Amino acid sequence: MFKLAQSGHSSAESTAHSSTEHATPSATTGHGGGHHGNLDHWKNLGPGMVTISILPFVALLLMIAILPLIHKTEHWWEQNKNKLLMASICGILGIVLYLLPTGDVTKVVHTYIEYAAFIMLLASLFVISGGIHISGAFAGFPHVNTLFLALGAVLANVMGTTGASMLLIRPLIKANEARQHKTHIIIFFIFVVANCGGLLTPLGDPPLYLGFLRGVPFGWTMSLLPQWAFVVVMLLFIFHLLDSYMFTKEETATKGKLVEAVASAKKKLSIEGIWNLGFLAAVVVTILLSGYVVYPGLAKAYNNEIADLGSKGFQIVVMGLATLISYKVTQPQIREKNQFSFGPILEVACIFVGIFGAMIPALVILEAKGGSMAISAPWQYYWITGVLSSFLDNAPTYLTYVTLAASKNGLPTDNLSSLATEFPALLAAISCGAVFMGANTYIGNGPNFMVKTIAEHSRIKMPSFGGYMLWSCSVLVPLLVIVTFLFFMK
Repeated sequence: MFKLAQSGHSSAESTAHSSTEHATPSATTGHGGGHHGNLDHWKNLGPGMVTISILPFVALLLMIAILPLIHKTEHWWEQNKNKLLMASICGILGIVLYLLPTGDVTKVVHTYIEYAAFIMLLASLFVISGGIHISGAFAGFPHVNTLFLALGAVLANVMGTTGASMLLIRPLIKANEARQHKTHIIIFFIFVVANCGGLLTPLGDPPLYLGFLRGVPFGWTMSLLPQWAFVVVMLLFIFHLLDSYMFTKEETATKGKLVEAVASAKKKLSIEGIWNLGFLAAVVVTILLSGYVVYPGLAKAYNNEIADLGSKGFQIVVMGLATLISYKVTQPQIREKNQFSFGPILEVACIFVGIFGAMIPALVILEAKGGSMAISAPWQYYWITGVLSSFLDNAPTYLTYVTLAASKNGLPTDNLSSLATEFPALLAAISCGAVFMGANTYIGNGPNFMVKTIAEHSRIKMPSFGGYMLWSCSVLVPLLVIVTFLFFMK
């Protein structure tokens, strides 16, 4: 998930700079001393209290899934103020359930600093990419749509799944403006560009970046090329077949409009607001500087907690400035061509303010009880990491299970280079599970919900939370089962 990690990667750095074994980046000692002193409380929770502790998070998921489907609530739920109200209630309940046994206010503060950095990251990519208008001699033919997704799968490894998604989703929607059947295009875009494509570099997806900060060699993720190629190529193949079939159902007039759009294009490729690519690069550089310069410098001068806060503050300020400058210098007509509005980012901010709070007890329980799970084989790590990454933040889930894998095999947990060298199959399974299965739900990865919202603001009907899972269970999960037998059952 892009939620905590790009904004909260410095939490993992705190882990990397500590000799203590920590699983969740937002739960390190540097994040408030009270938490780890109370891990025994969470380890000893019975099933009833575990259910109560995760109830606010589950309730929020159910509201996201169900309220849009009920006639009496669908229009009420469309208003961001109502989303904010219900999300805030669930978030506050999650915070209270965490604070009552621990009194650890510091962790809550850190969580919402992570939230601020997360929203700033998404907002910066959303606003900056909204100032880039890509047009040309292309329209929504099946081969063009497939090329869009393939390009996104490559770019995701350079600028992250969020960056690639925000850059390409608008031109893809524009190219398919005349199409009648386009919901499946957005769904496969989420599968490929917003998730599975970002497996090959630490910049691609947050869990991999956190692994890099904890000692996984930068080039190690390229060893996942076979898994990446299989999943991405198969998804592109399935998409092309499906899109070709859906294209045959289009009316003759629609196909004519697409041909006319290509014929009338003044240029094969035109990029307006190209200087905003520099601002996108600045966002990526900011993330790297916060991890490699700001955090180590502050940790050396002060302590891990100040370094963590300082690196997040650095991200928020610099990304905020880049976003503001980009918005001011970009001509309004470019954003008008993109049908840009702040609605999608506001909706994401309203939903995730509750998710971050409600998720606190769920993540702490995962950390406390993860070690008691009887897992040892790569396929077990693959599925437990993947299933949890579908609903929880895939970054702390990744760190929980790489730490477990290292400790169970007598390896250092504060430096994962030994795990990468001696047990690469375990690390590969955890990495693939975290990245691939973030596509299983709308909340599995940060850009998922953003892409959905942008599509809906462009009047593309998207499936409900459960409806989307029907797609992922029908298309993606069978591929991931095959991945299990091809790569993780040896």
